[in-house]
Amino acid sequence: MPYKRNLTNPVTFLFLVLPSGISQGFISVSLPFILTQHGFSVATAASITALGISSNIWRFMLAPMTDISFSLHKWYVTGNILCALTLSMLCFIPLETSLTVILTVSVFISQVAANLIVVPVGGFMAKTVPEEKKGRAGGCYQAGNLGGEGLGGGAGIWLTTHFSYQIALITLSMTILICSLALWFVPQVYAEKNILIKEKFRIILADIRSLLKSPVAIYTMIVILLPVGIGAASNLWSSVASDWKVKPDTIALVTGTLNAIVCVAGSVAGGWIADKLGRWLAYFGAGILMAAVTLGMTFFSFRPEAYVIGVLSYAFTFGMANAAFSAIVLHAIGKGMAATKYALISSLGNIPFPYMTMFDGWLHDSYGVRMMLYGETFMGVSFALILLLVLAKLRSNKIPV
Repeated sequence: MPYKRNLTNPVTFLFLVLPSGISQGFISVSLPFILTQHGFSVATAASITALGISSNIWRFMLAPMTDISFSLHKWYVTGNILCALTLSMLCFIPLETSLTVILTVSVFISQVAANLIVVPVGGFMAKTVPEEKKGRAGGCYQAGNLGGEGLGGGAGIWLTTHFSYQIALITLSMTILICSLALWFVPQVYAEKNILIKEKFRIILADIRSLLKSPVAIYTMIVILLPVGIGAASNLWSSVASDWKVKPDTIALVTGTLNAIVCVAGSVAGGWIADKLGRWLAYFGAGILMAAVTLGMTFFSFRPEAYVIGVLSYAFTFGMANAAFSAIVLHAIGKGMAATKYALISSLGNIPFPYMTMFDGWLHDSYGVRMMLYGETFMGVSFALILLLVLAKLRSNKIPV
């Protein structure tokens, strides 16, 4: 039985989305490190990770069912259980290069399950948070998402190196299940009753058509399809750490616990900036700062200390960018059929993540880590400047964005 209130405290979203972050963190941080230790190349590890997280792109296909049937609470519990089960099932796949295809498919399925958590949470944010707190809700959401990635990634590496790969997966899966207790503090959100399924689909299509005619929604979709503030290098920090001669325990600490703490701080800061100073300032500002971090990392010698400072600085800007991302998406979708529209737009926002991850992996294996950092910098700054010019032009023409 949920907590009796009409609104949800933004902090609750940190715990609700934590399971999805843990699952993705293991796949994007722990698994690349573990795979490279078992003879996989950085590019292959990056491809497995990228194809796994590409499941986020198809999130919108799951969303309509959450808007037209049952309650968001029931959908969340279902997703939580499947997320834990599919992650734990990776225990049974040997880490051998001959099984790359099977491993990739299993990783993809685990991330589809993780998306069954994210979809109802998007509906909770749109429908149970007042407009003036949506930036903070987005910040807490991303704090849980990114903090979960840090927890899942770092704990995954530490548990694997000190115990075993299987113990890491089982421990993280149990943690995912525990997080469903946060539902107690969220009011029930039901699908519309007394309306036929056919009519509900008609309403969804009408809302989507309306969304696609909105200038702010169109501009938002264009922005999030481009590589600004994507943070793809976070998927590779563990597998390229050898370029800085970093030890496994340091990798686990930096990409895990410390990364989670810093991401949470960045997300909270980004959410506050989005509410107080503007969504677009928060988003583009974070993207440019992230590019400045990767450029700055090329100026220093490739030693463990530089790795620690660079990765944590990158984590803070990544948190800021993701909080601002949630704020601009929530602003664009309104409240009608919110889970579907949030999933649709946020799915588009996941497209740059896999292509930039593979791009970074290719640059690293072909030209070295320094060129990988240059590539991240160039892509982030160039597209941010172009989009800022477009935003200024739209506003000068009195187009509401």
